[in-house]
Order: sequence, then structure tokens, then C-alpha cells
Amino acid sequence: MNGSTNNVNNFESYTYEDIQEASDFLLQNTRYRPKIGIICGSGLGPVAESLSGKDCFPYETIPHFPASTVKGHAGQMVFGLLQGVPVMCMQGRFHYYEGHSICKCAMPVRVMNMIGVNHLIVTNAAGGLHESYRTGDIMVVKDHVNFLGLAGVNPLRGPNDERFGARFPAISRAYDDNLRAAAKKIAKEMQIEKHVHEGVLTCLGGPNYETVAELRAMKVLGIDAVGMSTAHEVIVACHSGMTVFAFSLITNVCITTYDCDDVANHEEVIETGRNKEGMLKEFVSRMVLHIHKSQPT
Repeated sequence: MNGSTNNVNNFESYTYEDIQEASDFLLQNTRYRPKIGIICGSGLGPVAESLSGKDCFPYETIPHFPASTVKGHAGQMVFGLLQGVPVMCMQGRFHYYEGHSICKCAMPVRVMNMIGVNHLIVTNAAGGLHESYRTGDIMVVKDHVNFLGLAGVNPLRGPNDERFGARFPAISRAYDDNLRAAAKKIAKEMQIEKHVHEGVLTCLGGPNYETVAELRAMKVLGIDAVGMSTAHEVIVACHSGMTVFAFSLITNVCITTYDCDDVANHEEVIETGRNKEGMLKEFVSRMVLHIHKSQPT
């Protein structure tokens, strides 16, 4: 089922009623009322699989949701308990390169918010551009450079419905300071602090990986990791008044020299996620517990 389309302005948007229909469908078919949402990126699907008492909804069964087409993305919304805390997980996301509008890519965040989610954990697989990042590391996102958005590909484009949020939301503090500090503390408790960094993520259109010249240019701009998602989801979360924590699993080291024979590939992304499955589950679980304990009763 598709969202409402305005052919005159050539953009696809979702009405308040569209989002309500999707959220009502989910609420009517699950007992859970989560306050925490998780978006599981490429290779991070096992986080959703670790939930207990799961209610699973393939995307194509949810009103107005498309189907995910990317290998490593199960393509379903999962409700359940993580360490006893009710959460809802997107096990796989939608990408601009799949042919979806950027509004459609971010639409599930609106559904999460209407269901009652007020804290969003966004995960993704990314290439490590910073010279100290290694495959398997975690980068806690402190900011982003949204190349798609700078080119006008923005999920808030079009008429603004004030029921969703203000016309001109501030994004300068998109990634919550307190949650980033909590993540550093948790990393130390897990004794993985040497493998956890804090940096700037960029969002590119994909699906091709970047040229050497593009990566060199991004490095000059202060970008530490390169991905094809997250920024537009975070923009919609901020527009909706949600508190955001995001991190990238560094699944490959970006190639910034012409004499290197290595090439980036999606299989490496999936394999890295599989190898770090236990660490990622524990890291996310501890973040969920921290958020849960900090919420007002």
C-alpha cells in the first residue's frame, strides 16, 4: 500500500491518517506498548531476534509499508522484551537506493512515535574513514553530514502537518549528549572502550560504494564514517520530539589510496555483523536498560 502522492510537486508524503492507520494496525495486534524503538541496520538483525515473547509483522502486512529488498534485512517489525523491557524493532530498514522516496524511508519512525516510542536507538553498518577505526569497531554518532539533505532530498519536504512537528526543526543537537555519555560508560563496563569511538557519520545515496576521491573529500570535511542511511530517520525523530541515540558498526575500512587492491562489498558487512553479534546484543541491551531506568514512572 502506498502513501499519498502529490504529482504536481513530485514528492511522496504520508498523511497523519496514513501513519495512524499503520500504528493502529500494530497496536491492535500486539500486547506491547513500547517506549523504546530500535532500527537494526545491515548485519544487526540478530538484535531483534534476541527479543523474548516476540510479535512479528512482515512489512508488507502493515498498511502503507513497502517490502525491504536488501540482503541481511529480514524486513519486519518486531515487538518483544529485551532484558524485560518492551521494545519495538525495525529488523531491516528502507533505503533511498531501493527506489523508495526519502519520506517513505523515514516513515516507520513516525509510526513508532505514534505508537508511543519516545526514545529511538538507530544502528547502521558503515565504512570507517577515520584512520584509527578498524573493522568491528563501534562509532557512537555525535553528528552527521547529510549529503542527501544538502541536495534537497529531505523527509520533511512538502506541506508540514503541525501534528507531527514544527515546520523548521533544529537538528544541531540531534544525538543526545546524555545517551552518548552513557554509551561510553557502558563500553568501559564491557571492557570494549578501545573499540568504541565517537564521530561524525555521513549519509550517501548509494548503492555503489564511494570513489577514492569522494572519500578523500569527505575526510577533509571531518567525516569519520560513511553510510547510506540514518540521517533522514534521525531528522524525522527530531521533528517528532524523540530522543535519539545512534551508533555505527564499522564493517569495512574505506579505501583512500589508489594502490590498494581491496574493494568494499556487502558480504563483508554481513560477516562483520555476524562476528560481533554477541557484543552488539549486549551493548544494545545495556543501552535499553539505561534508557528504561531513566524514564519517568
